[in-house]
Amino acid sequence: MTETKNKQTPKLSNSFGGTVEKDIPEDVVWIDDAFYIKETRFGLFTSILKEPLGQHFITGATKDGVLTVTRWHLKALQEGTLQDYTRVINSGVVGGKL
Repeated sequence: MTETKNKQTPKLSNSFGGTVEKDIPEDVVWIDDAFYIKETRFGLFTSILKEPLGQHFITGATKDGVLTVTRWHLKALQEGTLQDYTRVINSGVVGGKL
């Protein structure tokens, strides 16, 4: 396996998938005034960010795990240390003609 150096500094916008929550309940309890956690229809848990509003962030098997990892990820982004814990093993780009 070859390891490539990540030349970009990780940003919050680079951490998103493509899903945005459309129906945010009025009585939702925001954790750290930054996100809330909801249970998905498949029994998983997803953190939903307040800014940008409704952006799905971290998904996991337990609510406690999602809470811990979401806080850690946001803190590492804020402190600019996420790249210290991030590496790309393979870019997933297929070279050559298919």
